[in-house]
Amino acid sequence: MRKLVYGMNVTVDGYVSAPGDDIGWGVPSDELFQFWLDEELAIGLFLYGRRLWEGMNAHWPTADQLADATAAQVEFSRNWRDTPKVLFSSTVEKADWNTRVFGGDAVAEIARLRADEGEPMRVGGSALAAAAMHAGLIDEFTIVTHPVLVGGGKRFFTDLDGGVDLDLVETRAFRGGVVMTRYETKR
Repeated sequence: MRKLVYGMNVTVDGYVSAPGDDIGWGVPSDELFQFWLDEELAIGLFLYGRRLWEGMNAHWPTADQLADATAAQVEFSRNWRDTPKVLFSSTVEKADWNTRVFGGDAVAEIARLRADEGEPMRVGGSALAAAAMHAGLIDEFTIVTHPVLVGGGKRFFTDLDGGVDLDLVETRAFRGGVVMTRYETKR
């Protein structure tokens, strides 16, 4: 069975974006970027909701060709292009960059993919992750908390019908007051 990971940058008050889909509140650093690159290199399949895929697709396919791209950004760009992706969307019909579009029942498809053997998968996008969370499909949460309160926006966690017991498996502090916590779902 494949492991399903959900991880994003979040604010202290639990938002992945502020009102208006603003993500400019993050504390960028080369160290944090390298952390996310290492995380992505360990993933065998990315699962995206439409909005996050469109944001990633607008930048990463050709980011390695930018004159000011760092070595880590070049590697991230190439990895993003090369890693298989599933885009869950009822409005997008075709996607490039090693991406398969799936317009059916996202939860059923994620469960099917998770039941296969293979490298871990990462679910991206708060709405898609919420559906996977409600179905009990997420095995690991990687929460990178930035020292900012935004007061509203899109939440990392949505309301659940019941609780989920977690085991803390790792913590790490980054410059600028950013803290990563990694939890595994108790099964």
